Amino acid sequence: MSSQDITIEHRDNSGGGEYRARTAEGEHAGELTWHPGGDNVRVADHTGVPPSMRGRGIAEKLVLALIEDAREQGFTVRPACSYVAAQFKRHPEWSELHAG
Repeated sequence: MSSQDITIEHRDNSGGGEYRARTAEGEHAGELTWHPGGDNVRVADHTGVPPSMRGRGIAEKLVLALIEDAREQGFTVRPACSYVAAQFKRHPEWSELHAG
């Protein structure tokens, strides 16, 4: 299975939201959660992928979904999760989306 076999869903609510990765069979493959961090800021506080799903690019796909939404919806991201912070360091082209 590759990351192409993974779909990302996102759900938002007043207290935050999450991006959930699922396999084509509907199996949970990971999640990225966030909570509001002030005016138009989302704090990415957790990214997790089950051990059996690691090494397939799923966490990266979750972060890319968050970044795509930030661009489309006009919010910025404050990475409280070490994985999201590492992705921002790897992608300087995202700097305008970093809330600091």
